[in-house]
Amino acid sequence: AYPTGALIVNLRPNTLSPSRPLTLCIKPLRNSSGASIYLEKTGELRLLLRDGDPGPSRAPCFGLEQGGLFVEATPQQDIGRRTTGFQYELTSRRAGPDLHGLSAPCRPCSHTEVLLAVCTSDFVVRGSIQDVTHEPERQESVIHLHVSRLYRQKSRVFRPAPGGGGWRGRVSTLLECGVRPGRGEFLFTGHMHFGEAWLGCAPRFKDFQRVYRDAEERGLNPCEVGTE
Repeated sequence: AYPTGALIVNLRPNTLSPSRPLTLCIKPLRNSSGASIYLEKTGELRLLLRDGDPGPSRAPCFGLEQGGLFVEATPQQDIGRRTTGFQYELTSRRAGPDLHGLSAPCRPCSHTEVLLAVCTSDFVVRGSIQDVTHEPERQESVIHLHVSRLYRQKSRVFRPAPGGGGWRGRVSTLLECGVRPGRGEFLFTGHMHFGEAWLGCAPRFKDFQRVYRDAEERGLNPCEVGTE
C-alpha cells in the first residue's frame, strides 16, 4: 500500500519561554488526502482530522502542552499519488473548540472585554452592517460591513469603497449566533484566523463611547483610541 508509516510533528515557538501558554490550531489544505491526523501525548492518540472526511467547519485547537501531531498514512489499494497538507497557527489566545472569539462567542462582551478588545484585536473599526449571508455547510455567517473609521487592521480586510467614502470588508462569525442586519453604527473588533477576519466584541458605538469615557475618567483604559 502507498503511502505508509507515520510521523510525529512537534511544533515549538521561536522563543525559549513564551509569556503566555500557546494554543495550536490546524486546518487541512484543500484536497489533502492520504493520512489522518491525531493529537499524541505519551502514546495516547486523539483523532483531530480523519482521512476522507470533509474539512471541519472550525479548525481544531488545543494547548501546546497537550501534545504533538501524529500524522498516520492510510493504507491504499492503488498507487495513486496522495498529498497530506495542513496549515497551522500558534497563538497566545486561550484554547477552545475554536478561536473565533470568546468561550461563549454569541454573548455580548462585558465592559472590560470591550476595552481589552480595542487594545488587543487584529482589527478595530467603526461602521455599519450592510448585509449578512449565511453558509450552513460551514456553520458560519458572513457580515458585510461599511466602515466609516478604521482604527487598526493587521491585514487588508477592509479596502477603500468604490467612489470613496469609507471602506468595505467582511468578517465571519458562527451561524448559531443568528446575526442579522441592523441599523446604527457599531464598533467591530476581532482577530484573523487562517487568513479570515473573525468577529470578536461588537458593541453599539454609542455604548462603546459611554464605556470608554467612563473608564477614561477613572484612569482605567488599557489604551487610547479616538471616540468621536
